[in-house]
Amino acid sequence: MTDDRFGPRLDVRPLFPAERTALVALLGTLGPEDWAREAVPGWTVKDLTAHVLHDYLRRLSGARDGHGAPLPPGPTLAARINAANEEFVAVARQLSAPVLVDLIAHLGPQLDRVWDDVDLDGRSGVDVSWAGEGTPAWLDVAREYTEFWVHQQQVRDAVAQPGFDTPDVMGPVIATFARALPRTVASVERPVGTSVELRVTGPAGGAWTAVRRPDGWALGEAAACAAAAEVVLDQDTFWRLATRRIAVDDARERAVLRGDAELGRAVTTLLAIVR
Repeated sequence: MTDDRFGPRLDVRPLFPAERTALVALLGTLGPEDWAREAVPGWTVKDLTAHVLHDYLRRLSGARDGHGAPLPPGPTLAARINAANEEFVAVARQLSAPVLVDLIAHLGPQLDRVWDDVDLDGRSGVDVSWAGEGTPAWLDVAREYTEFWVHQQQVRDAVAQPGFDTPDVMGPVIATFARALPRTVASVERPVGTSVELRVTGPAGGAWTAVRRPDGWALGEAAACAAAAEVVLDQDTFWRLATRRIAVDDARERAVLRGDAELGRAVTTLLAIVR
């Protein structure tokens, strides 16, 4: 299956082992005070590590073993997912940090084999909600990679360690988040053929264009004429905006916006997580 609404296919599968190796190495350097630092609101570094393990276990259980369990009740999908995450993290507080790390290191290669078996050109079993309906499997796999990468950055922020941000590992994260661009501007009505460009500066950055088609916005080639709006963000600001590590207003202060003001401001609301 091919669907050019989401731009060229990404294959991030070779990156999972490298991301995990870097995470396990980082966690191996932490002392008791580091494990207790807050990584995200309400969760310590140890809690966030347990959440990563939870992601591994759910994917292995579901994708490999065909085992599914209903999410806890809640008013929205995000609320139900958050409730499931909180339940697991609460139970995992009974486990030591070394046990969590050992389980991630042990299960990781098994999860790599799950990714290897994915037909990237097939349909994802679950849509990537922030990208739109009918998302391809490659985008679902790429979304999983971004989640692991982001959680590692959250740990690094919490313990004041440099980011894992070389272009080969961060570039695909930026490129995946950019797939949220068409959905981000979906509510802005403009004539067919109108385009908006997102440029992310830095070694891991790039440029992406959303074009208004008869059936809605889609990623496409840069138009022959100038884009109606252009938004420029540095790579660190962009990933933090996409995951709401910084607020929209803070991102706008760091951004350069040119052209159609409404379209440009819409781009700066880009969100690439379930929320």
